Amino acid sequence: MPRNANGPQTKKADLPQKVCPVCNRPFSWRRKWQNCWDTVRYCSDRCRNNSKQKVRHAPSPTPHF
Repeated sequence: MPRNANGPQTKKADLPQKVCPVCNRPFSWRRKWQNCWDTVRYCSDRCRNNSKQKVRHAPSPTPHF
């Protein structure tokens, strides 16, 4: 009888990873993201909020004369 009733444990090194576009750090799959991993873009709420601030306060690319 296995020790873990859910089957063998997956090592953290074997989990899929993505890179956060805000902080450029890698982050790994989490169980709470199992149904929406394809749509996860940011590693944390802090990065998600910071990305919105950068877009909101970004200067326009062409000056208005």
